[in-house]
Amino acid sequence: MILFLNPTCGLSGDMLLAALVDLGAPLDRIRAAIAATGLTGWQLDVEPAHRNGIAARRAVVTVEPQPTHRNASELIALATRAEPVPVAERAVRALRELAAAEGRIHGIDPAVVHLHELGGHDTVVDIVGVSAAVHALDITEVHSAPVGLGTGTVRTRHGILPVPAPATAALLAGARVRGTDIDAETVTPTGAVLLRALDTRYTPMPESTVTRVGYGAGSREFPDRPNVLQAVLAEPVGRGGHTAMAVLETTVDDVTGEALGHTVDVLLEAGAADVWITSVGMKKNRPGHVVHVLCPPHLASELGTLLLRSTGSLGLRRTTVDRLTLPRTTTTTTVQGHPVRVKQGPWTTKPEHDDVVALSAALGLSYQEARNRVPAQLPDRRADG
Repeated sequence: MILFLNPTCGLSGDMLLAALVDLGAPLDRIRAAIAATGLTGWQLDVEPAHRNGIAARRAVVTVEPQPTHRNASELIALATRAEPVPVAERAVRALRELAAAEGRIHGIDPAVVHLHELGGHDTVVDIVGVSAAVHALDITEVHSAPVGLGTGTVRTRHGILPVPAPATAALLAGARVRGTDIDAETVTPTGAVLLRALDTRYTPMPESTVTRVGYGAGSREFPDRPNVLQAVLAEPVGRGGHTAMAVLETTVDDVTGEALGHTVDVLLEAGAADVWITSVGMKKNRPGHVVHVLCPPHLASELGTLLLRSTGSLGLRRTTVDRLTLPRTTTTTTVQGHPVRVKQGPWTTKPEHDDVVALSAALGLSYQEARNRVPAQLPDRRADG
């Protein structure tokens, strides 16, 4: 899925989290991911809100009295325990980026830097919560309009500073921004670091089909505009065609089957288009495996590192290939009240495997019985041509 953000009034971690819940991210899965960190003394609620006539959601984090500043390594250690693994990896990346920015500003090693205003429970809740919501919604691409920056000053532990605050300004490096006449801090460091951790691209919305629009409310209310973050969830339009892709390969002879299976799952969760394993005969007549990863070129470096780390291999091969995809659409049908996504190509119609599994469990049927309940032919909703 594609996520498109329209941060005209800026962005904060709680606004993004609330917008994702408004898009349908399940709150119970978000809370479970946060709870897995071992963080205590917190409560996350998402409540209805209105901002200048716009119905939205607002994330409210309630915490027991506790320090608002901690060593960054403490927060990173908590985030490493988040579940599932891809949620933890994204949250850890965000916190490390935050620590690196603070370290550069204060001339301190990021490993020992203290986070003052950002050291509270709410930072962990926002970052892990957003990571969990993105994972739950199966978001693979994030795009954004320019981020609206406010004016004025903000009071910090280091005194009164102009906005954006130093950490925010550092974390916005590479982002597209635009000035506004809002006399307030519109972008927080947590919001800025989440844009980085999500590999946000500042491009127009790609061609896609909008499935839902959500709004996350900010804590302030402005007299002349709704203080909300608009988030659009969309499905890529499968018109088919030729696309340049990267193929990563590494050959191993000392990795167990369990580890290889886990590697496949990790790479797919991280954004690979496909991952497969072939058996090969190696030198000295040793049996081995080649792990192949197909991915967009912009993810090749990140997934290459993940592949090497997951297998322990000492190197990999990278080639560029031309991938041809045929036109396809995804239509949702309902079987006894349960939604099932169905892929439709030029010649075949196939229900989504995960949805058939869920249908099987819900109706107490075998997999094949559940699959047979899905209509063989669905109305063709593809655009002509």
